[in-house]
Amino acid sequence: AGSQLREIFDKINNLLSGKSVVSGGRTVSVTQHPQGLDFVYYKLAEKFVNQGEEEVASHRDAAFPIAVVASGIWELHPRVGDLFLAHLHKKCPYSVPYYPALKEGTSMEEYQRMLGYQVKDSKVEEQDRFLKRMSGLIRLYAAIIQLRWPYGNKQGPHPHGLSYGWRWLAQMLNMEPLADVTATLLLDFLEVCGNALVKQYQVQFWKMMLLIQEDYIPRIEAITSSGQMGSLKRFTKFVEKSLQQKEIPLPNGTLQPSFWRS
Repeated sequence: AGSQLREIFDKINNLLSGKSVVSGGRTVSVTQHPQGLDFVYYKLAEKFVNQGEEEVASHRDAAFPIAVVASGIWELHPRVGDLFLAHLHKKCPYSVPYYPALKEGTSMEEYQRMLGYQVKDSKVEEQDRFLKRMSGLIRLYAAIIQLRWPYGNKQGPHPHGLSYGWRWLAQMLNMEPLADVTATLLLDFLEVCGNALVKQYQVQFWKMMLLIQEDYIPRIEAITSSGQMGSLKRFTKFVEKSLQQKEIPLPNGTLQPSFWRS
């Protein structure tokens, strides 16, 4: 409910503002230790990212309540935003976007980790699970860049707004695609913030969608094996439908004005 989200936001904001907050039955304050505030900034940013790969990966609609709180805290406490991006980029290099190259002397295990895979006891996680986590992280990022905390001051610009999403999209299309990964993440990103990008960029956005259809999808197809076609088919269908209807609908889970009255 909206009222619960406000409580969570206020509690985090109070903690970062140096006020005493009750947590786990104890009263805590960042002023109790000289590095207290730095520690909380770091752990909070890490927590937001973890929620992307856990909560959002399992429940896609969860991206919006988490993102609106993260966006509002970022606006009031910019350090959290910097650390959020650092954690995000480390867990999901595709959010930069960046595809790390295999360098001489790097073990295969280490390289898998650089690509965002979880490696435990020399066993690499399965592709489906990996893609699910990456999707959760990209969806959270795509929600953050378009959302603002509705009770904030709204005088200045969004601390990390849609222009960053536009830049991410352009950079993705300038890179050589990766089978499975590229189509999955582009679809996740456009499903979540395509509607907002249409409103902001209009004709320019549709030019980019045409470029995706005519130039980029064939490039993804060229490197995709028959067993990996699922994500590409879903992405192709989404692009075709968007171009036909000249619109991208609001994403599922969008926080409507009525939500804040709950």
